[in-house]
Amino acid sequence: MQARIKILKTEILSDNWYVLRKITYEYVHKNGEQLTQSREAYDRGNGATILLYNPQHRTVILTRQLRIPTFLNGNPSGMLIEACAGLLDEDNAEDAIRRETEEETGYHIREVRKIFEAYMSPGSVTEILHFFIAEYTADLKRSEGGGVDEDEDIEVLELDFEKALVMVNTGEIRDAKTIMLLQYAQIHGLMNH
Repeated sequence: MQARIKILKTEILSDNWYVLRKITYEYVHKNGEQLTQSREAYDRGNGATILLYNPQHRTVILTRQLRIPTFLNGNPSGMLIEACAGLLDEDNAEDAIRRETEEETGYHIREVRKIFEAYMSPGSVTEILHFFIAEYTADLKRSEGGGVDEDEDIEVLELDFEKALVMVNTGEIRDAKTIMLLQYAQIHGLMNH
């Protein structure tokens, strides 16, 4: 399919944490009309996320941490329960998720399996998120986790899988990537092995 977009102008609106750009472009509508539009796009890099699961104990490892944007949008505590995740930085997706898993959860995971990738908020964020799963056992725990940066305050949670699914229904788990991973585990019977 041929691109129907021509970039006319790119302006950097902010480069404080990540990069926010205003893009002005020409777009050929499906009816043939040529339109000029502007949109803002936030570029924070690509990332990876993982669901650690233990089919013998029917448990999953999740984290809880402060997410200011959720607080600004009505989450009273600002705390969010989610699957381990992080930016790729300069690593490939598999190396990045192994690194993030050990930093955030304390588990040293060797075998990971990529299940898919997805744009998480394509209307405004450029990020592609790589989704992984991996089995874990207690003997893979190397540290308490919690992150490596002094400003990270990550709580590691080991939850019963069925309880985690109920927490999606009750709204205690509201993070999209986590919901997708838990539903993947349910659909594919990961706890039935």
